[in-house]
Amino acid sequence: MSFEPDAAPFNPLPPVVVALVLFILGIEAIFSLGARGILGGADAIGWRIEAMQEYGFFTQIFDWMVQNTAAPFEFSKRFLSYAFVHPSFTSAIFASVIILAMGNMAGRVFSGFSILIIFVVSIVLGAVMFGLFAPDGSVLFGSFPGAYGLIGAYSFLMWVSLVHTGGPQMRAFRLIGVLMAIQLVFGLIFGSRPDWIADLSGFIGGFAASLVLAPGGFARVMAMIKRD
Repeated sequence: MSFEPDAAPFNPLPPVVVALVLFILGIEAIFSLGARGILGGADAIGWRIEAMQEYGFFTQIFDWMVQNTAAPFEFSKRFLSYAFVHPSFTSAIFASVIILAMGNMAGRVFSGFSILIIFVVSIVLGAVMFGLFAPDGSVLFGSFPGAYGLIGAYSFLMWVSLVHTGGPQMRAFRLIGVLMAIQLVFGLIFGSRPDWIADLSGFIGGFAASLVLAPGGFARVMAMIKRD
């Protein structure tokens, strides 16, 4: 397993990354065209709100599932579906850009299937942690936890590279540190939202999943670290 953090950033994108982004942007295009009256007629104006209600992740629903130890499909689907409904066009674009960039980086080492698993693990863990720790009445939308999971995969690859070369290992976590700092500043200025719980959990999930999914698996990573 080798990773060059300073290699050229423009490589053929893994098909699974392209498919994820096209799916996200395709859904967003339907909402945006509907809101402008171009698609679906007058009823289409409310498509985004209806989708948020049907597919968003609500802490009240999570609490009900925990209290009743039940997971009906109409509720459990939300652990995944929330990631594909964004509150705005801008949110969908920003998330897609991160997925493309980080998926491109991770795709140098991970298989397409591994990237998909990292994305799914991150959005599910993000939802679980959001359900456990977000204030009552909170709701989660958008694919940022999955995008942060891919940041976790990229950070893992950089961390392994720095261990191998003897570089400063904290450098691997510079990107997530900057992003969390930006969220803190925006929260102080515009009011805090609990989305950061899901984003940070997604990052942790992506980093942890990378330990298992890296070529050669966890044992090879540990052997490399001990050897160096």
